Amino acid sequence: MVKITDVARRAGVSPSTVSYALSRKRPISEETRRRVEAAIRELGYRPHAGARALASSRSNVLALVVPLRSGMHVPVVMQFAVSVVTAARRHDHDVLLLTQEEGEDGLRRVADTALVDALILMDVQLRDPRLPLLRSLDLPSVMIGFPSEAVGLTCIDLDFRAAGEACVEHLAALGHRVVALVGSPPEVYVRGTAFAQRVVQGFTAAADRAGLASAVHPCEATPAAARRVAEQLLREQPALTGVVVHNEAVLEPLVDAFEQLGLRVPGDLSVTAICPDELAESLRVPVTSISLPSAEVGTRAVELLMTKLAGTEVPEATLLPPRLTERSSTGPRALA
Repeated sequence: MVKITDVARRAGVSPSTVSYALSRKRPISEETRRRVEAAIRELGYRPHAGARALASSRSNVLALVVPLRSGMHVPVVMQFAVSVVTAARRHDHDVLLLTQEEGEDGLRRVADTALVDALILMDVQLRDPRLPLLRSLDLPSVMIGFPSEAVGLTCIDLDFRAAGEACVEHLAALGHRVVALVGSPPEVYVRGTAFAQRVVQGFTAAADRAGLASAVHPCEATPAAARRVAEQLLREQPALTGVVVHNEAVLEPLVDAFEQLGLRVPGDLSVTAICPDELAESLRVPVTSISLPSAEVGTRAVELLMTKLAGTEVPEATLLPPRLTERSSTGPRALA
């Protein structure tokens, strides 16, 4: 195992100078720093995590706060988590995953123990009860999601309102006049989950602008619930020809249910979704969709934190524009 004394010998400096170069606690010349960094690269030296933490007064750990609440689609949540972990490792940080629903108490406990250097929070609510505490903590933080009052916070996410609008605009351009949104499970809306609410806002606003008849139906994440919603939609909106799905768990069973009820996709019914590309591409009828950019969001959330930890200001809001990919599930409205 390469030791700090080996690095010092290779660079021609004292071990304490190597320590200063790593911790940046004392100034050293740029030439000396370059020699130390070159020796570290050549020898493959990696500081011991405990020693590094003592030297820098940091743990080199980020907390990812993902309360696994009912109605969440865990596979998608894990895509975001993996992207955060992968990006953090590139910055020589580990990730502490917090999944319990503890709200303010959980945040305060983590902050008080000095276990982590910074926080990333997911499953953000429009009126998130964690915000007052988050604003008062010394720890830098980034939210993946936008509360209704985001001033003074650092937030990043897909522009879900624009995503809802884009799906409706795509259907309207194809001539569809009656559309519906099959949304997240009811409890997601009851909690005021921000991304789900913003999809509804965008869907409704775009439908109103285009003069479309529209309806919003939350849906439990089961095939049986998908079947019930399909039957309800056709009963209440017999002229329905366009559907937007924002519920990954029911996308495939919903398409199957409509076809079992006699509607061909896309001949009789065009379907769009907001979901991961791999899901949209994998179905028997590949679905026109807006991608969930989990890898980009997770990576950029970590980069924002690293910038804040370095003492540099970052933008408060980062909204990623939606990208719609046309596939086989949408087409022009069939003429009567």
